[in-house]
Amino acid sequence: MIKDTLSKIESAIAKINAAGASADKAELVALLGKLKAELAELPASRLDEARSIGYFTEAAAHEVTRADASMQLKNLSISGISYAVKGFEVSHPQIVAVTNEICMILARMGI
Repeated sequence: MIKDTLSKIESAIAKINAAGASADKAELVALLGKLKAELAELPASRLDEARSIGYFTEAAAHEVTRADASMQLKNLSISGISYAVKGFEVSHPQIVAVTNEICMILARMGI
């Protein structure tokens, strides 16, 4: 399930065509690779929490690619990521760091 979610996020990032976004897009792809590596090492007992992070990240990536995107939905998806990540701050700091970097890039892109 997490692999499917990461694949969907990767597909959404591939669709980003905003002017001047190529550097951000490349950075998002690299960060997604780091996130995949971190999640591969995650204990089975924490997979549900990781799924929540993935779902909210997927929602944020989806909002980036919508032609008539809703600012409210963008903000909600980013808030969802932040809330889901809080449980990982102590036990998995690298996942939190990578996820935060992704959020910062999305915010810089206007999301």
